Amino acid sequence: MYSASLEPTLISLYFASAVGNLIAIIVLSVSRQQRKSSAFYTLVCGLAVTDLLGTCLASPITIANYLNPNVLLDQHVCEFQSFLLLFFGLTGLSIICTMAAERYLAICCPYTYQRWGVDRRFAQKLLLFIYISHIFFCCLPMMGMANSTLQPSETWCFIDWRKHDPVSTTYFVLYSVVSLLLILGTILLNLVVCGALLMMRQRVVQLPVTRGSVRERWRALSSAAETQMIAVLVMTSVVVLACSAPLVVRVFANCFSDEKNFKADLAAIRIASVNPILDPWIYILLRKSLFRRFLGLSRRGSSSRSSSPPLAQTTLFTTSIVKDSSVFTQLMCNASIITQLPATVTFTPRDTERASSRLDSAE
Repeated sequence: MYSASLEPTLISLYFASAVGNLIAIIVLSVSRQQRKSSAFYTLVCGLAVTDLLGTCLASPITIANYLNPNVLLDQHVCEFQSFLLLFFGLTGLSIICTMAAERYLAICCPYTYQRWGVDRRFAQKLLLFIYISHIFFCCLPMMGMANSTLQPSETWCFIDWRKHDPVSTTYFVLYSVVSLLLILGTILLNLVVCGALLMMRQRVVQLPVTRGSVRERWRALSSAAETQMIAVLVMTSVVVLACSAPLVVRVFANCFSDEKNFKADLAAIRIASVNPILDPWIYILLRKSLFRRFLGLSRRGSSSRSSSPPLAQTTLFTTSIVKDSSVFTQLMCNASIITQLPATVTFTPRDTERASSRLDSAE
């Protein structure tokens, strides 16, 4: 059941995950104050810290068990590893779903986003709530609601899904349903956000052409920062869901089927363990400097006519754009403005009328 050749591989994966998440946390920490104070990047940093904690707590137990097969025979160690797998699997799904919900509010409901005061502190409170509630929920097996047992491969511990008593089955189903709802919620919110951005782009393109070209207006509307957030969200969602879904499927299968497939169970937990290794490289590779270069190259390739550089975030309020009231209203509804402003700045629909009247009087 044990293979000595796996030990160097496990140690290498452990260090790759730990180093990757440390670099990701450093990259997120040295970013601009404006980004560090946003709710989205607070949640991203929370996910990186969660992956790092999961790696540092769970991987040493697995490595120690390969070195000494008697480690997981201790029931307390077995229950602890089972708790770690339950907790970090569910917490990762919850944070990525919260990130998708934050982008949905920022882009589709910007006034609600501002009225609720969604900022760094708000995100920190959400992370604290996720941690506390999930610790309690994942401690239920140790409180007697389910049993943790050494799996047939003798390399990992998890809840004993071979027991079919009503209490244990209730916990299995509850854990599976919550995980499935988080997965479906993340997919749905990502689709809505991407659809809203595409519809917004289509509306801007359909506006009458004036001196400021439609292409330049779209560049102002879809800032690099906003596009980067969506790219990070979508890529992270794909990785987290792809790594977590097999384990959720196996929990469902073991709850409602008497046929056991231990190889599939082991493959599912191994796929889930790849998640904290891949996640940090998304934040590293999609950091703002590299993303702007990629965005600039893609824009140059898409059109040879557009030789001017993309408009900066501060050019959103230039006179040529504000004069077109429909464009200005669209810009006001875009989250790339609302979410980038300091917490002390507030906007109401009256501000749009005041800005337009001032420009008319200036003319």
